[in-house]
Amino acid sequence: MKINTTALLAAGLLSGCLAFASGDDRFSKEIPKYIDRANMDLSVNPGNNFYRYANGGWLRKNPVPGSKTRWGSFDMLREESSRRLQNLLQDAAKKTNRDRKTQIIGDFYTSGMDSIAIEARGYQPIKTDLDRIANIGSTADVLHEIAYLKINGLGSALFNMAVGPDRKNVTRYIPNISQGGTTLGDRDYYLNNDPRSIAIREAYGNYLRRAFSLVGQDAATAAASAETVLKIETALAKAQLSRIQMRDPNATYNKFSVADLSAVTPNMNWANILAESRIAGADSVVVTNPAFVKTVNEMLVAVPVGEWKTYLKWNLIKNAAPYLSSAFVNAEFAFSKVVSGQKEQTPRWQRLSSLIDRTLGDMIGELYVTKYFKPEAKDYMVKMVNNLQSTFADRIRRLDWMSDETKTKALEKLNAIAKKIAYPDKWKTYDGVTTDRRDFYGNVRRVSVWQYTYNVSRMGKPVDRKEMGMTPPTINASYSPSNNDITFPAGILQFPFFDFGADDAVNYGGIAAVIGHEITHGFDDQGRQFDASGNLKDWWARSDADKFKSRADQVVAQYNALTVLDTIHVQGKLTLGENLADLGGLNMAYEAFTKTRQFKEGKKIDGLTPQQRFFLSWAQIWRNNTLPETAANLIKTDPHSPGEHRANAPVTNIDAWYDAFQVKPGDKMYKPAEERIKVW
Repeated sequence: MKINTTALLAAGLLSGCLAFASGDDRFSKEIPKYIDRANMDLSVNPGNNFYRYANGGWLRKNPVPGSKTRWGSFDMLREESSRRLQNLLQDAAKKTNRDRKTQIIGDFYTSGMDSIAIEARGYQPIKTDLDRIANIGSTADVLHEIAYLKINGLGSALFNMAVGPDRKNVTRYIPNISQGGTTLGDRDYYLNNDPRSIAIREAYGNYLRRAFSLVGQDAATAAASAETVLKIETALAKAQLSRIQMRDPNATYNKFSVADLSAVTPNMNWANILAESRIAGADSVVVTNPAFVKTVNEMLVAVPVGEWKTYLKWNLIKNAAPYLSSAFVNAEFAFSKVVSGQKEQTPRWQRLSSLIDRTLGDMIGELYVTKYFKPEAKDYMVKMVNNLQSTFADRIRRLDWMSDETKTKALEKLNAIAKKIAYPDKWKTYDGVTTDRRDFYGNVRRVSVWQYTYNVSRMGKPVDRKEMGMTPPTINASYSPSNNDITFPAGILQFPFFDFGADDAVNYGGIAAVIGHEITHGFDDQGRQFDASGNLKDWWARSDADKFKSRADQVVAQYNALTVLDTIHVQGKLTLGENLADLGGLNMAYEAFTKTRQFKEGKKIDGLTPQQRFFLSWAQIWRNNTLPETAANLIKTDPHSPGEHRANAPVTNIDAWYDAFQVKPGDKMYKPAEERIKVW
């Protein structure tokens, strides 16, 4: 989830254009911007808590703003990105002589900012839909309504269904049916009886009662409706796989012919469900959790139709709530702040910027790239990725635990990784989308209909392997196992991850480590199970797979021992993929850095050696303050470890870090050389 820029020099790809001499004036002028001692805490021994040593000053000066749940490097860039989007959207809204692009996003933004009109409508935008649900009379009607909600931009209920590449034949699309139907962020919140889970369920019950009352139910009816929804969702949660179980790509690949799936779920005719969901030409489907679908099949007849109507009304309300009057928005926030601890609502303009980026990402992204992105950064990133691939190839060849046979296939996969940098080669045009500056909820629905139609219309077409899964303004990066590609949106190509003016140590500790992170995802516990073409296929010699698993188990154990909020432990198995990627990416970036002129000359900048600046750059990209409620929620739901552990845990396995900061036995983070974990 990060990126870096200086690795090119390692292979001589930049002809020295970023390897400035130590006396370059730009270095002395820009030093505080990159590694600022005021952001450090020099009273902390780096061997006791490297994260605090690198970031203690910054952490003290940067509490979480009231409208945020955490505040750190990623969040600051997201804030800046959202303001850029706001500027673009305001400009589009003001223009009188507009092309289609600016008209669509300008009117969408205008409608969403028109709080007076939104307030006046109350829940009228969904009243017709609520009335339709009230007239449901049979189990068949329940299934009809679920399909209707999907195709009409009204949300998903009971189970999730989308079209994507077949994991074992990535040249074709196939419908994927996955567990769903619940509202709380994790199944354990329904099932566990610890104080936090109980408090979240109580807050959820309050939200349900309030929401039903806002659509006209009296107090007694709203209370009964809330109980019904909780009962149904709890039953669904019991049938769901855990997040850790869902990490197994083979266990979640269960292919059925449409006829066979209908046979094992006789209350669900999947040929009809697919047809009503406008998914044509499918003779088979992939089911992530067959036991869940069987439970849904049983519940369809066991749960009275009247209760299903209540459940479907809730799904309609909760999906519409963010776009209705303030009473609905406030009710949702009152619940969500119990989960997250957030003190103030995100400003309306920021919610709008995020919504339009999510729904019309290519349209606003094209404007974003034109105004804010430097094209040369894209060329630089392509070269840098090539450089990191070369470095990783060298590391694979030197592995002492992998056979030559598996190494050959690993190198084949590594060299096949495709690169998606900054923005797509071809922009979506959103043909058929219309917006009306007087109809916010209608705009949300129309765009949602386009998104759903776009997804299901891919059936029968060649798989589009060039489509980007992230919008250009996104502050993130990703790896796709089925595409075997890495994506770095334009938004993340800025400091603290990357800056053209920074010295190599800063860029290698930042963006290069992020590039290495995403490349390593192709070889983590999940990614390694996909071949060079992206197919879910075992290409490992058995003994090599066993050796990998042994090393991965060491990583699990290391992170299981770490805590947040004093007592809550990191879930080593849930976070394994990201932890492996952090360790692999940092190793890869450091080795590439050792080939640069800055590293070889070894000159200090602002009293810091090149090696120290590299690791400090790594640590500062993870600096963040997080609300306690959010931290507790993320431990349960987020496959990433907390920022402090992402900064600290990988470096304890890298010999160069010990040398750079003179970490000795007795220091809290010290690990004997024989205990330092080596995977990639």
